[in-house]
Amino acid sequence: MQGFDYKDIYIEDGKRVLEINILPEKYCNFDCIFCPIGRSKNKIDTQIAFGNVTDSLTELEKIIEQTNADLIFINSKGEALIHDQICNIIGFIKNKGLPVRLLSNGYLLNKKDYIEIANMCDEVIGELKVITEEAFQKVQRPIQGYTLSEYISNMVNFHNQYNGKFIFEVTIIRGYNDDEVSVQKLKDIIQDISPDKLIVVRLEEEKFQKKLGITDERFTEITNMLQSVAQ
Repeated sequence: MQGFDYKDIYIEDGKRVLEINILPEKYCNFDCIFCPIGRSKNKIDTQIAFGNVTDSLTELEKIIEQTNADLIFINSKGEALIHDQICNIIGFIKNKGLPVRLLSNGYLLNKKDYIEIANMCDEVIGELKVITEEAFQKVQRPIQGYTLSEYISNMVNFHNQYNGKFIFEVTIIRGYNDDEVSVQKLKDIIQDISPDKLIVVRLEEEKFQKKLGITDERFTEITNMLQSVAQ
């Protein structure tokens, strides 16, 4: 297997964050039309072996030392939980005395094995992009059998048992969740999940801006409304 990919270290709340991708290419249980890294050729929700990670962990150790990282953010090409060595990767980082943040789209957080893995992390991020079943199936194109209601319920139930910091990221998309009715539904969902932190974002990639982007004014308005519920 090729080594992990890294982004340049950055400062967040006074901490030096090292962001890593542990997957060799995109492996995800969704195939979102607006994914910035493209289509999901490997649509999967079970763990898969990517080979020995010893060399990758040795490299990670060196990079941690070189960057003086304070927090390691596992943000992969797709769903990091499907890497069969993710427990070892998280354990390796924790043994260095560093906290781990994990980005998951949130759907797999209802399965016992994945819950146990996520519980190893100090912070877990779950995501939401659309708020109707029709849109969920049309634009996020999940594995057959997935439903939006289960998706949301999985995150609610995970957070109820999680002792770490659960971060909920909502993406505002024009035509899908930016009208008043949708914003109210988002507020209800946020109340149900009751995240420790809410992040509101929008699609920044230029190729999505024309059809799916919203104005700065509307984005600020929606952000303020949603943040008022999370506080």
